[in-house]
Amino acid sequence: MKTRFILINTSHAGNVGATARAMKTMGFDDLVLVAPRWANVLRREETIQRASGALDVLNNARIVETLDEALDGMAHLCATAMTPRDFGPPTRAPRAHFAELLGRSEALLKQELGTPVHPAQRPDSVAFLFGSERFGMQNEDVYRCHVALSIPTDPKFGSLNLGAAVQLIAYDWREALGGFGIQAAIEEPRLADAAAVSGMLKHWEEALVDIGFLDPASPKKLMPRLNQLFNRAQLSPEEIHILRGVAKAMMRHAPDKALPAADKPPAPADTPTSA
Repeated sequence: MKTRFILINTSHAGNVGATARAMKTMGFDDLVLVAPRWANVLRREETIQRASGALDVLNNARIVETLDEALDGMAHLCATAMTPRDFGPPTRAPRAHFAELLGRSEALLKQELGTPVHPAQRPDSVAFLFGSERFGMQNEDVYRCHVALSIPTDPKFGSLNLGAAVQLIAYDWREALGGFGIQAAIEEPRLADAAAVSGMLKHWEEALVDIGFLDPASPKKLMPRLNQLFNRAQLSPEEIHILRGVAKAMMRHAPDKALPAADKPPAPADTPTSA
């Protein structure tokens, strides 16, 4: 679904950069500025610094004079407004509205938008509108939107920086669209094959016999149980190597196969020499 972020009358260059960064982290790149304070805001040093690498979003951004130009081609308009209005679109929490917008509950969508909308008829484009840092959105701009999104915050202190507000909306919208998978800090370990596990178990069986833990004449179910234990552990080749090292150390430190002194075979007698 086509997504556009629109900043209206933005006065701080740093917030434009922060918006670009917030958008890029969530995979969005369509940014339009309506009559910002600085005509060269996209090239200002503070903007570039706060973008922190999201220069492609800044390079693709457009500056227009009117909101009509910014909304060209957009079907569903979402205002972001902290202050409730007596007249205008319904106020919704972002996640709840996004769920309905994507067709997960047709009944509530009809109620909010006032017209019968089938999930298959959901809009193909969405615009998120953000007002100026000092005054927020003008009433006439809010009135033309389908919904006013209100980010749930502490009622005692609901003031959000513009960049932070864009980040929260972008995150909730990306999650509603399916989100991104978690990127592991390290690669998933490669699992050892069955032959490696079997070889390690044989090594352990020899070691356990050497230290007197396993009676080869009456092994019972010790080795099958160890087999199941190691299968559940889903060992990697490196872990197989470690366990073989443990078995080798056990065998090395098991002199005379750990037999008690009484059971040790007698030392061979000296062979008599000829006269």
